[in-house]
Amino acid sequence: MHVHILGIGGTFMGGLAQLAKAAGHEVSGSDTQLYPPMSTQLEAAGIAVHEGYDPAQLDPAPDQVVVGNFMRRGVPAVEAMLDRGLDYTSGPQWLAEHVLHGRWVLAVAGTHGKTTTSSLLAHILQHAGLEPGFLIGGVPADFGVSARLGESPFFVVEADEYDTAFFDKRSKFVHYRPRTLLLNNLEYDHADIFPDLAAIQRQFHHLVRTVPGNGLIVRRGDDAALDEMLAMGCWTPVEPFTLDGGDGWSARLIAEDGSRFEVLHDNRPLGEIAWKLLGRHNVSNALGALLAARHAGVPLESGLEAVSSFGGVARRLQVVGDVAGVTLYDDFAHHPTAIATTLQGLRARSGRARIVAVLEPRSATMRMGVHRQTLGASLSQADRVFLYQPSDLGWSLREVAAELGERAAVLADLDGLEAALIGELRASDQVVFMSNGSFGGLPLRVRAALAERAESTA
Repeated sequence: MHVHILGIGGTFMGGLAQLAKAAGHEVSGSDTQLYPPMSTQLEAAGIAVHEGYDPAQLDPAPDQVVVGNFMRRGVPAVEAMLDRGLDYTSGPQWLAEHVLHGRWVLAVAGTHGKTTTSSLLAHILQHAGLEPGFLIGGVPADFGVSARLGESPFFVVEADEYDTAFFDKRSKFVHYRPRTLLLNNLEYDHADIFPDLAAIQRQFHHLVRTVPGNGLIVRRGDDAALDEMLAMGCWTPVEPFTLDGGDGWSARLIAEDGSRFEVLHDNRPLGEIAWKLLGRHNVSNALGALLAARHAGVPLESGLEAVSSFGGVARRLQVVGDVAGVTLYDDFAHHPTAIATTLQGLRARSGRARIVAVLEPRSATMRMGVHRQTLGASLSQADRVFLYQPSDLGWSLREVAAELGERAAVLADLDGLEAALIGELRASDQVVFMSNGSFGGLPLRVRAALAERAESTA
C-alpha cells in the first residue's frame, strides 16, 4: 500500500512514517519545515519528502492519505484530497489499525514527562529482552530513533492529549486502547484547543474508559487533577506511586539532585539507582516506568538495572557543548512546571555555579499568554535570564522580566541574543536553552561562537 503523509516532519508523523516503511508499505510525505532529528531519520529510512502542500504530490493517487493534526481546511493538498475523494485517515487511527491492533500497548500520558518516561519504559523492556516496538515524541539515546515496530507483542506509545485531526477533535490517545496506562500528572496546557482543565480531564477520562478491567493504570498518587478525573469512573485496577516514602510504591532521593534514589514499597527499600538524569520529576518518571514495566512482566531487579543504564533523551537537559568551562544544555521545557523542575534539578547538581536560562516562548499556550503569571516564578532558580521576544508573540515578556528584576533581559533579535550571551558567559556557567522548537539553532550558534572566542584568546 502506498501511504502519503501530510505533515510528515513532526515527531509523531515522522515516527509513523518509519513504522509504515518498516511494515512494508511504500511511504511518501510532505511538510514545510523539516529539520533534524526527524529529517535525518526519514532520509535514513529512504522516505521521500515533498516540500510544501501542492496538489501535485497526490499524483498518482496514493492508496491512503494520512493527515497530520496541524493540517487545516484550505491547505491545497487537503482540498485536493477531499475533492478527489481519496481515502484518508488520521495518524493515530492509522497507528491503531495497522500497528497497535492485537498488541500489548503500554501508553504514557500526562502533561509533563511523556517523552522521557516512554523512553525509559521502552529501555526497561528492551533490557529485559522483550524487544518492544515504540513510538516516542523524541529520540532516546539508547535506540537512536523515535520509532520501531519491535519483535514482540509489546508496544510503548507516547500518548498525547492533543487533538487528532481537523476531522477528529478527540485527543490522539483515545485511539490507542492500552492494556497498561501510565498517568504522570495532569495540568492545564494546550490552551489553543482546551478552554480549561476540565476539558482536558474529560479527554483523559475517555482514555481511562478504554483500559480493560484486566489491565492496569499506574498513576502519580499526589495529583489532585488526576484524583478528580478518576473519580468520574474507573473500571481498572490502579497502582499509585509517590515520592518521599509512604504506603505503597514510592521513591526517596539519596542525592538532592535526583541522580541517586531508592525505590520502596510500604517504606521497605527494594533497590537503589544511580543514573545520569537530574531532578525530582525524573525520579517520578523512572518510578512510573518501573511499575508499568513490572505489569508487563519485568522483574523489579531487572528494571532497576535498566534505569541505571538509561542514556537519556535528546533535548531533555542534553549537554550540547562544554566550551572553555561553559556548559550548554538544550532542553524541551516550555511549561512553567517543567521549567521550574528542570532548573531545580540543575541547581541541586551545580551548587553555586551560575545558571543562565535562555527561553523561547514557542508553545501555543505560552504564545497565548496563559502562563504569564507563573513564568517568572518558574525561572527563580536561574541567576541570569534571557527572554526571547519574537515579533508575533502578542504580549510582552517585559512583564516577566519585571518580576525577575536586574537578572532578566528581553531581546527581540536572535543575533542580538547570541551577542549578549557571548559577551556575558564565563567559565563554570551552566546555560540552559529552553524551547519546544529549534530556537533558530541558537545553542549550536553559541557553542561555535564560544569556541571561536576561546581559540582567539588562547
